[in-house]
Amino acid sequence: MYKKINYITAVLVLLASISVHAQVTIQSPYSRYGLGNLKGSLLPQYRAMGGISTAVNKPTGYNTVNMANPASYAGITLATIDVGMSGTITNLTKGDASDRSFNATLSHLALAFPVTTHSALSFGILPYSELGYNYSQTSTVTSGSGTGNPATQNVTSLYNGEGGLTKAYFGYGYRIGENFRIGANVEYLFGNMIENRDLQVNDTEIGQGSYGVRLQNKNSVGGVAFSYGAQYDIHLNSKMLVTLGYSGSSASTVNSTRTFLATKFVYDGIEDGGTTIETLDSTGTGKSNLKLPLVHNFGIVLQKYNKWMIGADVRMGNWSDLKINGVNQGLQNSRGASIGGQITPDITSINSYWSKVDYRLGLSYDKTYIKLTDNDVKQMALSFGLGLPLANSRNAFYKLNFTTEIGRRGTMVSNDLRENYINLHLGFTINDRWFQRFKFD
Repeated sequence: MYKKINYITAVLVLLASISVHAQVTIQSPYSRYGLGNLKGSLLPQYRAMGGISTAVNKPTGYNTVNMANPASYAGITLATIDVGMSGTITNLTKGDASDRSFNATLSHLALAFPVTTHSALSFGILPYSELGYNYSQTSTVTSGSGTGNPATQNVTSLYNGEGGLTKAYFGYGYRIGENFRIGANVEYLFGNMIENRDLQVNDTEIGQGSYGVRLQNKNSVGGVAFSYGAQYDIHLNSKMLVTLGYSGSSASTVNSTRTFLATKFVYDGIEDGGTTIETLDSTGTGKSNLKLPLVHNFGIVLQKYNKWMIGADVRMGNWSDLKINGVNQGLQNSRGASIGGQITPDITSINSYWSKVDYRLGLSYDKTYIKLTDNDVKQMALSFGLGLPLANSRNAFYKLNFTTEIGRRGTMVSNDLRENYINLHLGFTINDRWFQRFKFD
């Protein structure tokens, strides 16, 4: 067993080192609003089912970490590790203009261990939100008056942002009786959200190309939040049950520090700016806070043990209450729903590998917290994936989970900005019997 622990530890250290040097970047103009594009606390196996998770305990016979509802931890009976990565292909269109990008990163690391026969704990790290955009607007400014020839200048406003928030969590789930489970997560949110606004003026008379002013707002976040959940099983017979679930996040206040920097620069052709001439202003506001909203999730799942599962989730968030440094962000309350499920033809099959594979499918729809010119920004996605069992030993079980999400985000109004994306998720799950002594190994 110690050889297994050493091997797994080495893999995790390698993945962690990769994540330290990797930069999470996206290209989504919609990420400039609020906290950016919210990622959700979902592993690939749940994303493949449209994101249903609130009422999911064990999709099939193996253990899986469902940090979206910490009540599910109570069903974990083996040491469980889940690590994965994700990539996104994004295509932005507005009228006849379009832009395509690809980004990839380590997506999550989650661990869970049984504590007693009625409880288990889990901890891990994963993205909470991502911020990444870069676009410009150009206009012509006319100066001068009277009968003389007016001077004209091209003025370019360049907007860009990067960063996001990461969530590290520690949770505990407990089973009361045979059918009721409760749980909670303590979460630490941290990260930087950096937003720049450049004003560039082209003036050929001074012979220095473009010059301008950059205004930078940086918000450094680091603080504690809480989430919680409950699940209740209703047994229809010895093989089928209905599970009802609820999970939520409290309206927590997280510490943050905001800094403002104004600089004058000469544009030298570099994509992200130019040479700074002087600092016009630099202000640190000291300690402030970020007020997160109350979020609710409700779910139901119908399941036949080790055969199939189908379910639905409904979610709502009071994002109109979001405040950053005491300033309301002008967002609207979000609403969303998901349906999905999976089927495993024959989990005990010996002759057919593909009969033991989990086949997953789901749909999701969200009215996001963004509203532009009285039009809601909506998000819709179709997802599908596979759970591929790998070679197992007497005490261990391994599974590779692959998911594809094909979606669209935008106001759905003609000629407005539309974001089409394909998300690819890959996760590796290990179930093993740790911290137990065997006579033979």
